Amino acid sequence: MSALGRLNRGETNVDFITWWRRTMIASAVLIVISIGSLFLQGLNLGIDFKGGVSWEVKAPGVSVDEARNALDAVGEGSAKIQIVGTDTLRVQGPESTPEHTADVRRALADVAGTDASNVSVSTVGASWGGDVTRSAIRALVFFFIAILVYLTIRLELRMAIAAIVAVFHDVIISVGVYSVFQFEVTPGTVIAFLTILGFSIYDTIVVDDKIKENERLVGTNTRMSYAQMTSLSMNQVLLRSINTSVVSLLPVISLLVVGAGIMGAVTLEEFSIALLVGLMVGAYSSIYIAAPVLVILKDREPKNRAINERLAAQGVDVNAAVDRSAVAAATTAGSRRAVAPAGDASTGTTGGTTPSSGVIPPRPRKKGRRR
Repeated sequence: MSALGRLNRGETNVDFITWWRRTMIASAVLIVISIGSLFLQGLNLGIDFKGGVSWEVKAPGVSVDEARNALDAVGEGSAKIQIVGTDTLRVQGPESTPEHTADVRRALADVAGTDASNVSVSTVGASWGGDVTRSAIRALVFFFIAILVYLTIRLELRMAIAAIVAVFHDVIISVGVYSVFQFEVTPGTVIAFLTILGFSIYDTIVVDDKIKENERLVGTNTRMSYAQMTSLSMNQVLLRSINTSVVSLLPVISLLVVGAGIMGAVTLEEFSIALLVGLMVGAYSSIYIAAPVLVILKDREPKNRAINERLAAQGVDVNAAVDRSAVAAATTAGSRRAVAPAGDASTGTTGGTTPSSGVIPPRPRKKGRRR
């Protein structure tokens, strides 16, 4: 059978255990880089967070360089200048006096060839950005608490902890990407980050649900450790994880290409970049962070620790790739024993003749003697 066919049937045999060791190291390196970048250069906060003044004017045919040369005369040559859409010139600078704001307004009107009244001016105080930041942090805390409670009730506490660790991983690396590449952080970015956390949890729950279903396979009969069972479960839901990620990424890429690239919508660009980064990191963490963290936590349980010791005593490598044929044979044998239980000595019946319901069939009548 082809690799695509095995993937479609959930019969792939990817050695996730070996990959987990590599990806945990890679994630640790990315986290260190992210935290280091946050300390060294911080985030490129937009005007909504740090405050300032924004000027906008319709200026068809005016380039960013032309606008910057015109603003040099009024001391705003270092301001942030963007072309929004196809013909709107946007300039953002720090808070200033009303006189300076009026000077910039007239300079933009001159370069655009229009009246100063057509240049819109908006001032944003830094306190508003602080309110947005505090609201985002509160929403994040409530989200973590709600997810921890729900997953503990729905699955178990260790799975909830592993999922929360994966979400923390997603937040740190996503914010680190914005710090390293100095993407601007706007309210749209914050909304996108809060949106992707739900996707990350959803994909993790899909994987955890399959792991919960396969926990019966862990033991000496199947000669499978908890880590091997988790790897098997990952292979069984691999297609679903891929489909979920691809279906989620396609519209985001369309927003980025069409909305931001072709139409020049800056707001869509800010939102879609955050979604793109978060979705990719979330898809990665559900497989390579949440699952290995769960294995580490579960292997500390006395039951699983004893199983690992018994398997090791039998010469089984509990961290080796899963032998799916052996698992299938053991599972089939267990199913047959469940269907045909051993006979009851008190009734004199045998396991092969007693049905699984436990009801003993009537004895056949003896043939009468011929006269």
